[in-house]
Amino acid sequence: MLRIGLTGGIGAGKSTVSATFAQCGGVIVDGDVISREVVQPGTEGLTALVEHFGADILLPDGALNRPALAAKAFVDEQQRAKLNAIVHPLVARRRAEIVAAVSEDEVVVEDIPLLVESQMAPLFPLVVVVHADADERLRRLVGLRGMDEADARARIAAQAQEEHRRRVADVWLDNSGSPAELIEKARELWFGRILPFAHNLTTRTPAATPHGLVAADPAWAEQAARIRARLNATCGHRALRIDHVGSTAVVGLDARDVIDIQITVASMQVADELGGDLLLAGYPRVEPVTADRRFDSAEGLWPKRFHASADPGRPTHVHLRVDGEPNQRFALLFVDWLDANPGVRQDYLEVKRTGDVDAITQWFTEAYPRAGAWAQGTDWGPRELS
Repeated sequence: MLRIGLTGGIGAGKSTVSATFAQCGGVIVDGDVISREVVQPGTEGLTALVEHFGADILLPDGALNRPALAAKAFVDEQQRAKLNAIVHPLVARRRAEIVAAVSEDEVVVEDIPLLVESQMAPLFPLVVVVHADADERLRRLVGLRGMDEADARARIAAQAQEEHRRRVADVWLDNSGSPAELIEKARELWFGRILPFAHNLTTRTPAATPHGLVAADPAWAEQAARIRARLNATCGHRALRIDHVGSTAVVGLDARDVIDIQITVASMQVADELGGDLLLAGYPRVEPVTADRRFDSAEGLWPKRFHASADPGRPTHVHLRVDGEPNQRFALLFVDWLDANPGVRQDYLEVKRTGDVDAITQWFTEAYPRAGAWAQGTDWGPRELS
């Protein structure tokens, strides 16, 4: 099963995308619908809201008067936090029940207005954000929905800002145009990326790895940060550290458009135990890779496990290595060594451009002791994770 997190600010057009995904065959789990369900008369949610905000948030028939609640809950951060503390756990519980009932071969789209604010983005293999600027959203809310302008402004201000949504967005759908244009973008995303992603997960097939070097992309660091957050949520305390490694981690270095991530674990047993969780997060294991080729003079191999993303839109390699082993330390050292030595970085780039596997292997064989000597001379140690 592929689970997608769909979000966007109020008035951005998220409902249009959700409806389009439903027409394409997605199973929609609507956060707005659930949030209404958990505060129906007779529910523990409505009882808790009345206890905190007062009985005047009720209509004469005992149902929730949502504008009255909004007038109290959106006055300041403390009241909004209390509202979220009451409703969010109930919504999460109900959402989990719905998802558990869905068959494994389907795509579940979880429509969550406050996905960013509730810090749920790392729980999804793919996060889609629908965006329109604040002025356009205000125009839609007031002009099309008939919402009071002050209320609309308060709701927009209470939600996450653009920069926060961009940090978690694997896909950014711009809705500055017409509804028809947004629907076409959503359909292209569904058939061009989401369905192939879901198929790859079902068949446990990694997405194709691009060949050839591309110009260094400043977005690689931000993309790696999102992947690290996702893997942190997946692995929890079983990962000792999770790092962006490989060529795309070296500032300004041309590379294949593949994000390499290293998960440091205490043992290969832990690495194997993580296999099922990594699959659910979108990273099937690549067989039969169980080791790295050694670059020192000793015989044998350095053990590891290797996973790769099933998402064709963001090729990613995930290497699980044991803490303190030479291959784990060299992956960290390699990035710092190249960052600190422009000449070495240029030599590496030149040999990579040849595409000659034997020449690249020989370069690493010669580089391994050089990097070690540099580390000793600088008293190098793995950097602290941010």
